[in-house]
Amino acid sequence: MKAITQLKLPSAYTILFLIIAFMAAMTWIVPAGQYTTQMNEALGREVAIAGTYTPAEANPQGLLDVLAAPITGIQQTIELGLFILMIGGLLTVITATGAIDNGIARAMVRMKGREHVMIPILMMCFAAGGTVYGMAEETIPFYMLLIPVIIAAGYDSVTGVAIVLVGSGVGVLGSTINPFATVIASDASGIPFTQGMGLRLTILAMSFLAGCYYVMRYAKKVRENPASSIVASMKESNEKHFLEKSGKKDHVEFSARHKTILVIFALTFAVMIWGVAIAGWWMTEMSMLFLASSIAIAAIGGLSEEDFVEKFVDGCRDLLGVVLVLGIARGIGLVMDEGMISGTILNWGESALAKTSSVVFINLMYLIHTVLSVFIPSTSGLAVFSMPIISPLADFAGVGRDLAVTAYQSASGLVNLVTPTSGVVIAALAIGRVSIVQWFKFMAPLLLALAVIAMGCLSIAAL
Repeated sequence: MKAITQLKLPSAYTILFLIIAFMAAMTWIVPAGQYTTQMNEALGREVAIAGTYTPAEANPQGLLDVLAAPITGIQQTIELGLFILMIGGLLTVITATGAIDNGIARAMVRMKGREHVMIPILMMCFAAGGTVYGMAEETIPFYMLLIPVIIAAGYDSVTGVAIVLVGSGVGVLGSTINPFATVIASDASGIPFTQGMGLRLTILAMSFLAGCYYVMRYAKKVRENPASSIVASMKESNEKHFLEKSGKKDHVEFSARHKTILVIFALTFAVMIWGVAIAGWWMTEMSMLFLASSIAIAAIGGLSEEDFVEKFVDGCRDLLGVVLVLGIARGIGLVMDEGMISGTILNWGESALAKTSSVVFINLMYLIHTVLSVFIPSTSGLAVFSMPIISPLADFAGVGRDLAVTAYQSASGLVNLVTPTSGVVIAALAIGRVSIVQWFKFMAPLLLALAVIAMGCLSIAAL
C-alpha cells in the first residue's frame, strides 16, 4: 500500500522528451515512407489519402535534431501558448477579486442545515469550472474550506473530497470549451473546438448526473450509518483534526461587485464560443478577448494597476509549464515527420484498421488514451502527443476527428479522477486524509459507470 501511495513517475517534460529521443532512434530502424496528400476543405489542411503510401528515402534524426525539436515545437505552438498565458492571467485576476471563493463560501453558508441540497449545487459549480476552463489546481483551497463543513454536517472526509474532485473531474471529462483539453486537442487535430459540442454536452450531462447521484447516495448512507464510511476508523480523529482547525464563518460578503465579475467571466466564454463558431475567430482574437476581460474584471474588482499587473503576470507564470509541454510534445511529431516515419506508422495503423468498424476504432482510441493518461496525466501534453497521430487514423477509419478528440478527453478525464500520477488527486487526498487505496475503493463503481457512459455515447456517435 505504501508503495502505491508513494508512486512517482518522471514529470511530463521528461516523459515527452524521452519520447522525442525514442522516436529519433526509431528513424534509424523504421522504414521511411510517405502518403500522397490533398487539401481537405473542411479541415483547411493537407491530409493523407488512404492507400497511397509509398517508401521514401530515409532521413534518420540525430542528437542535434532531438535538441532542436522542442525548440521548434515551441515556436510552432506560440500562438496557442500565448492564448494559454492569457487564460492564466484572467484566472488569477478573478481569483484575486474573491468573486469565485466568496460565491462558493456564500452558498455554503446559505445551505447550512440543508447540506444534502448543497452537494449537487456545489458539484454543479465545480463541474462548470471543469468543462469551461479545466478547473484542477484551482480546486485545492476548496478542500480545506469544504471538508470541515461536510464533517460538521454528519458526513465524512471522503464526501468532502468527492464533491470537489468528482465535481470538477466530470466537468473535465465532459469538457466543452476547456482550453487545456478540448481546444488544444482540436487545434492539434486541425478542427474548430466547437465541432462535436453536442456529443460532449451529452457526455457531460450524463456523467454529472451519475457522479452526483453516486456521491449523494454515499453521503446519505454515511450520515445515516457512520460505520459505513470508508474512513469510519478515522471518524473521531478526523472530527478533531478538521473541526478544531476550521474557523466558522456565519457571514461571507458576496457583493454586487462579485456578482458582476462572475457575469463578465461567464460572458467571456460565451463570446469566445460565438467568435469561433460564427465570426471566424481563432487564437489571436480569443487572446484579445481574455486580456480585455482581465482588465475589465480588475477594474470592477477594485484592483490597483500594480496589483493587476502582478496578478496577471503571476497567472501567466503559473501556466508557463503548460506552454512548454505543448512545445515539447509538438517536437515528437516534428522528429517523426523529419525522419520520414510518420507515414509508415500511419500505414501500419491503416492496415490494422482496414477491417475494423468505426465503433471498434473509437472504443480502441478510448482505451489507448486511458492507458496513456496514466503515464502522461497532463491533458495538454497528452493532446499534443497523441492527436497528430490519432486524427489521421480516424480519417482512414471513417471516424470524424471531433470524435477522436472526444475519446481522448473523456478517457483522460476518467483517469485523472484517480491516478496517483496526478498532483491534484494526491493533494486532495492528503488534505482529506484519504489514502489512494481507500479512494480507489470508493471510486471503482463510479469509474465503471462513467466509462460505460463515455464509450456508449462514442459508439452511438460513430455509427
